[in-house]
Amino acid sequence: MKSLAAAILLIGGAAISTAASAGAVITNGTVSLGVNDLGALNYGGVGLKYNVTGGDSTVYGCTCEGWGAAIASTGVAGYQNTSVGTGGLSLVSFTSTASTAISVSRVLNASGAAILEVTHNYHPLSTTSALYADDVSIKNLQTFAIASGDLRYRRVMDWDIYPTAFNEFVTIQGVPGALGIANGSNLLHTTRDGFSSSNPLASSHRLLGATACAQDDANFTDCGPDDHGALFDFNFAAVGAGETIKFTTYYGAAGTEADADLARRMVDGDASDVEIGIYSYGQANVAGGPTTGVPNTFIFGFGASGGVFIPPGGDVPEPGSLALAGLGLAGLAAARRRRAK
Repeated sequence: MKSLAAAILLIGGAAISTAASAGAVITNGTVSLGVNDLGALNYGGVGLKYNVTGGDSTVYGCTCEGWGAAIASTGVAGYQNTSVGTGGLSLVSFTSTASTAISVSRVLNASGAAILEVTHNYHPLSTTSALYADDVSIKNLQTFAIASGDLRYRRVMDWDIYPTAFNEFVTIQGVPGALGIANGSNLLHTTRDGFSSSNPLASSHRLLGATACAQDDANFTDCGPDDHGALFDFNFAAVGAGETIKFTTYYGAAGTEADADLARRMVDGDASDVEIGIYSYGQANVAGGPTTGVPNTFIFGFGASGGVFIPPGGDVPEPGSLALAGLGLAGLAAARRRRAK
């Protein structure tokens, strides 16, 4: 089995700048994504679209889908969200084909120096047409290490689910009992507030409501109907100078909840295990919508098990080694021992 820590922590190469464009609409035939040049969704009237019904899940009303990366101790953040706001980023390159899109951007400090380079690589999966993968790489451009827990990443979206936008059911699952890298989890915070800033250092607001599922940092199923979404904050083990962490997010849609559940198991082509362990579903407020998932269940998730990221193409670690692997300690220690011999 591959070492999870070794797969997550890599030496990153320099990005090659190319001519930038404003974004692209890409599709695998079943799912379409509108990807902005800085890497967030919602471009050209498309966010996350299920071609079978023709319905979208993020473009109606508030186009509040976005991402952000930050170093908490310095207060420096870069983030992109077409509706809530964008800041602290410079574009390195954007390239696309009919089915893929790659965005490379840099997070800038107050003096304009680049401290992080963030790549979002959107591509179809050969194992299921219900999902798109977004391989995310965050490189430390500084000459010194980022301390454990200091590097943050946020992904947030306002679910507006076809055909009942602004009135949908939302599920968040995969939240472990202990949050934060100090407790062995990359997941730091969750909420159903899809209207928050994409800045990982900005506060996110608990949405008030009468339903018991209106809780932050907790799992819930079919919360709603309401106008709401999902937000996930992550932190990471220490990242050395010039090093890169990698993980994968997923966007998709299926005609039923059962098919969405299957898609989360088919990332590696083997339905016996689950690759997308942290996720949110958005479902319409129609008969059977929150229970069977018709006419479309939209999917957003992370390659993770027990709150710990699985790198692109990586193996799921055995439970006994999960926490150490996620923290990046076991692989680093082994590598140092090998170099010392």
